[in-house]
Amino acid sequence: MKSLQFSAPGDPASVLRLTDLPLPQPGPGQVRVRMLASPVNPSDLMYIRGHYTVPPVCPAVPGFEGVGIVEASGGGWRGKLFNGRRVVVLNRAGGNWSEYAIVPDQQIVPVSSGLSDEQAACFFVNPATAWVMTREVLKVPAGAWLLQTAAGSALGRMIIRLGKLCGFRTLNIVRRDAQAADLQQQGADAVLVCSSDEAATELPDRIRAIVGSDGLLFAVDAVGGTVGSAVIRSLGQGGRMLAYGTLSGQPLTFSPRTLMTVGSSVEGFWLGHFVQQRGLLFRLSLVRRLTQLIRSGILSTEIANTWPLEQAAAAIHAAEDSSVSGKCLLRP
Repeated sequence: MKSLQFSAPGDPASVLRLTDLPLPQPGPGQVRVRMLASPVNPSDLMYIRGHYTVPPVCPAVPGFEGVGIVEASGGGWRGKLFNGRRVVVLNRAGGNWSEYAIVPDQQIVPVSSGLSDEQAACFFVNPATAWVMTREVLKVPAGAWLLQTAAGSALGRMIIRLGKLCGFRTLNIVRRDAQAADLQQQGADAVLVCSSDEAATELPDRIRAIVGSDGLLFAVDAVGGTVGSAVIRSLGQGGRMLAYGTLSGQPLTFSPRTLMTVGSSVEGFWLGHFVQQRGLLFRLSLVRRLTQLIRSGILSTEIANTWPLEQAAAAIHAAEDSSVSGKCLLRP
């Protein structure tokens, strides 16, 4: 089978190689899935570079998310139940950028026939993160402001649409004027452009000019560095910020007194941990809700293009090009 593999962490376009590997056999509690499509997510690229929370064990095949058909089972009722079914593949160890993937049967989710392969491939990471952060963890009430960084991302646009659906207002931080104009057309309540570390020093005053002098109560940050740190300084009494990404590659820096003075808090959020701590009924309910919201367009993913595994370098280049709108997919 053809797989994209890397022998050592590094620049994805340089270290990935298309290789022929033996067809894998599932062990007990595992299934073999014939992959149909898998997105190029920021977490995948961080994993290849060796910067992700889960370090790669090389040689490694990337790909945490995707959709495919269960073709073989190593035993267990879930494997037998879903044999021949199209499923979302949540491969926590990576491995979806391949013609076939071996995954524990607990990490597959049957997907509605009403969703295309492209939407099913992007079913979980962004839609579930957007929903869980805003509705399950922060529980942002109608009328309240929610600030988000990296608002021009696919996930950021989903949060804007969720805000319109659920009644909360979004204050969106982006890096370019073109992104700001685009998000305003899509219904963002307010947008601030912050294109440099120097501009980040002015963010707290600009944020309070919009949300009020009492400061923010709700924020989600995917950037870290000077921008995320400025958001922390914008939190008001009892304000909460979820840190769910490190796109800048830089740490958050702030005085503990920034939190102590107003009793605000910064919490880390990782979708995998959140879902693992919930029971089967919650997971089934979440799948049903996400399916409905994707089909309605609220949590649907804009697709930029699809590439075969042989053209992975082009897919990665497009995924990291800020002028490309939409998710880039690999399709074996």
